[in-house]
Amino acid sequence: MTPLILAFALFASAYGCGRPAIEPELTRVVNGVDAKPHSWPWQISLQYERNGFRHTCGGSLVASNWVMTAAHCISEDLTYRVVVGKHNLQQAEDSAKAIVPSKIIVHRHYNPVLIATGNDIAMIKLSEHVQMSDEVQLACLPAPGTILPHNYPCYITGWGRLSTGGPTSESLQQAPMPVVEYDVCRRNDWWGVSIRRSMICAGGDGVVGGCNGDSGGPLNCKNADGVWEVHGIASFVSAKGCNYIQKPTVFTRVSDFNEWIDEVW
Repeated sequence: MTPLILAFALFASAYGCGRPAIEPELTRVVNGVDAKPHSWPWQISLQYERNGFRHTCGGSLVASNWVMTAAHCISEDLTYRVVVGKHNLQQAEDSAKAIVPSKIIVHRHYNPVLIATGNDIAMIKLSEHVQMSDEVQLACLPAPGTILPHNYPCYITGWGRLSTGGPTSESLQQAPMPVVEYDVCRRNDWWGVSIRRSMICAGGDGVVGGCNGDSGGPLNCKNADGVWEVHGIASFVSAKGCNYIQKPTVFTRVSDFNEWIDEVW
């Protein structure tokens, strides 16, 4: 049994992973909607301290004391906390708990100057284990090397801006974002040479897109067994806007980093 599988076996308890106790209400509304509270129970809010704590990025709870997020969300100059069990960032919620990290590991090949070079992934070890509940559960990770086909249905979730330059969302949002296969996303009239095989593109319809505040959060895709897996970590969008046509949101492809996750676990 690999360390990754062993970690799931130890920490998943009766809840397992990728099977929310509170099922999400899936919709084809293309511009996003409020998620059903706690229906994406692995979603976390990464917050930094500056005159109080403020949301900066999303992330996924992948073990009871480990969170997966984007490397570009991490700065050595900031103090962070991870909040699990949140739905509305502006309201007190009994299910929510803030936990300080004991260690943050950024991928050794991540280049903060050139995010498009890839490796935009970081792991946060929490200072205590999280108790699983209906509102707080683990994300499943895809098998190594998994590649989703073109138009595979997935969902982005996060508290990011509702539009380019617009306000951030108080409640967790969800929106359908189908996968754009590598050969399409790498076309010159799409993302071109900026895209690498270690990335996933999703969206690109000019309506739905990740935006500021969604970074680090999951691209959630249900497998053939009905289990949700986090296939992507929100990484970057076009400088032209969060929902620019044929510039889909780019995610770090989690299935390209299973070995690295095993190393740092």
